[in-house]
Amino acid sequence: MSTFVTVIGGGLAGSEAAWQLAERGHRVRLYEMRPVQSTGAHTSGSLAELVCSNSLGSQLPDRATGLLQNEMRALGSLLMRCAEATAVPAGGALAVDRQRFAERVTQTLSRHPHIEIRREEVTELPLDTACIVATGPLTSPALADEIGKLTGEEYLYFYDAISPIVRAGSIDMSRAFSANRYGRGEENGADYINCPLERAEYVAFVRALQAAETIALRDFEREDPNFFEGCVPIEELAKRGEDTLAFGPMRPVGLTNPHTGRRPFAVVQLRQDDLAGSLYNIVGFQTNIRWGQQREVLRMLPGLQSAEFVRMGQMHRNTYLNAPALLCSTMRFRARPLLYFAGQLTGIEGYAGNIATGLVAALNLSRQLRGLAAWTPPRATMLGALCHYVTHADARRFQPMKANLGILPPLATRIKNKAQRRIAYAERAKAAMRASIDALDGDSIEPRRA
Repeated sequence: MSTFVTVIGGGLAGSEAAWQLAERGHRVRLYEMRPVQSTGAHTSGSLAELVCSNSLGSQLPDRATGLLQNEMRALGSLLMRCAEATAVPAGGALAVDRQRFAERVTQTLSRHPHIEIRREEVTELPLDTACIVATGPLTSPALADEIGKLTGEEYLYFYDAISPIVRAGSIDMSRAFSANRYGRGEENGADYINCPLERAEYVAFVRALQAAETIALRDFEREDPNFFEGCVPIEELAKRGEDTLAFGPMRPVGLTNPHTGRRPFAVVQLRQDDLAGSLYNIVGFQTNIRWGQQREVLRMLPGLQSAEFVRMGQMHRNTYLNAPALLCSTMRFRARPLLYFAGQLTGIEGYAGNIATGLVAALNLSRQLRGLAAWTPPRATMLGALCHYVTHADARRFQPMKANLGILPPLATRIKNKAQRRIAYAERAKAAMRASIDALDGDSIEPRRA
């Protein structure tokens, strides 16, 4: 196959898409504008750089993200293998050393004989040749304008806030403690550091959050002051009510403070961010508070009174398409047969979902170029449910969606027990994915090389 396939964007979805296409014999030009042009949220020029959490979510087989991860393994995902090779302890979650993960993906794609990486900004869409657009939530203004003209739809914006990162050695373990919720995965030690708060400490902390000054949004961000509900900054949650955080990211369930022998009123968890265990990110603590005040407020937390912050929280604009009006469940753009979209642009949230859409788009574009029928993942799978949701939701009220069991089709037989119901969903999804893979005609869904 002599004609190049274009992949625009070297994030999670674009990197996976480029690999899948190249492994199926296509010559790929992968465009990534970093480091020539930065996004304001990224810190390097590496492909597949993670800018928010370092976790791909729960890897338990009966959880939504664990289900999705297993489906991607069955589909031969490169980025899943890279994540497993750079994993750090995180209880039941799959978390990675973000630097090593990005470096591994970058090196793997750079060495592939069918992939040419171009470090330049794309400002026009190649509408008459095969192309996957995976520019992510921080699509450059010029390309965003072009996509807007093509789609005829207004862009929808939401804001994604980044959590602070703390040096492990600066955490006071005489006040904090190591433990996983309900003791999960603690055979070789706990994966989380917990900062426990009693009621008075919690109330003082919440009031400090409510009074803290936030960084002013830039002009283009003021256009829509709404936040995506799955990533609301802690100061916004604090303003919704005094107990909101205690029932959200600071819920203490499954934890006992060994210093007191009691469950704390609230708790802040920190998760390992690198393989060396020297960095920890504050779980669920996205914030847009001014950096000086961030340090003061976060140092009110027991164990963080002398914390050294490697990265402060910040907030940036994210962008996604009105997918139900524009995309097929194969990730193909309805108005252009050779144009596909992948990643957060499709409205699928979460790292695992972003990777998966890159895989789906690449697989279908490859099949199309070889004269094969399109492949739609079964709705009973987590991947199929996500692809179906974002392309069949009400376009008038569309919002991004993360992997969750609630979007799967109902089971044939109602199961009241929650744990048993999760297992039934997982078993059904596994069987559906395997049957779908086996039924593919003339295409080996798994790439030739590991």
